[in-house]
Amino acid sequence: MQKQGEVVRWNAERAFGFIRSADTDADVFFHVRDFQGGGAPREGQAVVYEEIHVGGKGPRAMAVQPAGAQAAARASARSAPGPSASKPRQARPSRTDQPRGTPAFQGLAFLLMGAWAGLLAFGAWNGRLPIWLLGGAVALNLLTFAVYFIDKQAAKSDQWRTSENTLHGLALAGGWPGAWFAQQMLRHKSSKAAFRAVYWATVIANCAGLAIWVIGWVR
Repeated sequence: MQKQGEVVRWNAERAFGFIRSADTDADVFFHVRDFQGGGAPREGQAVVYEEIHVGGKGPRAMAVQPAGAQAAARASARSAPGPSASKPRQARPSRTDQPRGTPAFQGLAFLLMGAWAGLLAFGAWNGRLPIWLLGGAVALNLLTFAVYFIDKQAAKSDQWRTSENTLHGLALAGGWPGAWFAQQMLRHKSSKAAFRAVYWATVIANCAGLAIWVIGWVR
């Protein structure tokens, strides 16, 4: 998928750098051999590139080229005679122009959080859950938010990342409200469809398991 961004870091000695794009949460790594412009990349340079993901190490840019070069090529193509004039393509709004969570999903999340908190309180009241579990749930959600924050910072600096399985495990254990707030507030893991699908599966599994235990459907 082709994206547009800006070179924010370039290490001439080691011949690699990073691109920042409004369409990607983390800065995107690229090597000089992936750069197709004349000369070396420079910080602040606007570029277009193809983004790929390999081995869970974060996004990588391929076929990086200066944005101006592509624009000139398009202008040349439009000026060339042809059977019919092509209509200019309308720029699609970037994901940062669109809300991270629709009102429907936000409402569902808050509804589930209220029901989840109610189940915890009811379970502690009727003895189905130990009272200390209420404090444990708060601590788990604070921990989950912190893990998301650390992973967000690691993504920006190309450091060791927290595995998605760990993030999903925390959500499944009951840290999914903290994960939801982290996704919205930190803008991390909030636009990756595959991750979001598994995340919502952990939410449903945790809420269903808690309801079954607290209400006493399983004896």
